[in-house]
Amino acid sequence: MALPTTIEVLDTTLRDGEQTQGVSYSPAEKTNIAKALLEVLKVDRVEVASARVSEGEKNAVAGINQWAKEKGFLQQVEVLGFVDHTKSVDWIVQAGGKVINLLTKGSLKHCTDQLSKTPEAHWEDIKKTISYAKSQGLFVNIYLEDWSNGYADSPEYVFSMMDALKDQPIDRFMLPDTLGVMGPEEVFAGMQTMVSKWPDKAFDFHPHNDYGLATANVLAAVQAGVKAVHSTINCLGERAGNASLAEVSVNLRDRFGLELGIDEQELVTLSRMVENFSGKRIADNAPVVGNNVFTQTAGIHADGDSKGGLYQSKLSPARFGRKHTYALGKMAGKASLSRNLEELGLQLSEENQKRVLKRIIELGDAKTEITPEDLEFVIADVLESEETEKYKLLSCTLTSGLDLESTVSIKVLIDGEARLASGIGNGSFDAFIGALKKATGFEDNFPELADYEIRIPKGGKSSALTECIITWKGPHRNFKTRGVHHNQVFAATAATMKMLNLIS
Repeated sequence: MALPTTIEVLDTTLRDGEQTQGVSYSPAEKTNIAKALLEVLKVDRVEVASARVSEGEKNAVAGINQWAKEKGFLQQVEVLGFVDHTKSVDWIVQAGGKVINLLTKGSLKHCTDQLSKTPEAHWEDIKKTISYAKSQGLFVNIYLEDWSNGYADSPEYVFSMMDALKDQPIDRFMLPDTLGVMGPEEVFAGMQTMVSKWPDKAFDFHPHNDYGLATANVLAAVQAGVKAVHSTINCLGERAGNASLAEVSVNLRDRFGLELGIDEQELVTLSRMVENFSGKRIADNAPVVGNNVFTQTAGIHADGDSKGGLYQSKLSPARFGRKHTYALGKMAGKASLSRNLEELGLQLSEENQKRVLKRIIELGDAKTEITPEDLEFVIADVLESEETEKYKLLSCTLTSGLDLESTVSIKVLIDGEARLASGIGNGSFDAFIGALKKATGFEDNFPELADYEIRIPKGGKSSALTECIITWKGPHRNFKTRGVHHNQVFAATAATMKMLNLIS
């Protein structure tokens, strides 16, 4: 079957996505997401609620519909309704809506076991609800709930249902894989059968991700001839969620060359908005929108990119308003450092680059990643360090407790001789200074502190590198030393060891 040139994308973040455990949007949040989906991201349609949930939900839908009417989007806003004759229709009309997505039973088991009705009785109820909806000026789409199991277990029921409803004023037949049980081959076969048997009908595919196949199933449905596919932002939805809108849109464009209205530059914007409003954090490695998906960690990858983009694909970060980053850690290489230096507008000699990279790898053994903000601390620390050290801290053990004095045990290398000492103090750093005075013999003339600063990079996390800058009282003028470590006490000990090497 020839592929279409275009495909509609319906986003159901505000209906099916809100069925994610623990997610509940306020009316203001719901309105803002709907506006962003239609006006900023430019999805074709949005499903914003289920009818008859609550008065608060009705007010939220009314606000969305009022805005959509003013902006010309009203027919793109859809609400799930039920086969209850007048109740759902009245709810949607009172909220200013124009489209009902009628939830019907797409499998024999659902019809007989849940409704306790014969198929014929159910179909008559559907027709009554459709007739009333049309009398109230609504457009009607229908979901065949549990269609995937219905098609597998009782295809004659599905076919009879379609024949019973094919002459009804239904705009779209929406076929859901309600429990996410299908694979791509099954989706393709089922959808192809539906499309070929009723070629004049418009079919939507509504996937779920229980087996992690939702996006692959969308591609199979499109190959089989559906007119529209459903998705959610950040793969939200009941159980394992639905199909991720970001994944769906890039795959439809890149694999099939389809035209979509989606503005890819806004995918991350919507992802962050929904993440904040839902309280459901996305994984750092989530395709397209994850924090780390355009970060190269291995030094060989950074090297390959610098020599011709060898580790890049169609999924370029610029396409989504993002950019490549190169992680700094124990797997970093010269190219990784060079890329980060370019980003910061810094230049270092070959020798200093080697020293900085050596320090990055050392820190990487204790800290997974050094951020670009951390890098400035590391460079300053390395460039201030002496190549040879008279005093070197070999090991240090700190013990602190609430309402207890701190204790420290250290091993210091002084002119090639290892010395042990311990100290007790009002805090770990005070105890360290006491032990260091003993080990070095500077007990009487150890420089005094004039100032002591601790900070992390701007925007840093609690795991960020810590920079400690200590101002010491000198005989003629004060001077400063700097230490960098992911533990703030050890940052202070590093600054102190630099001081000893400076005055020795």
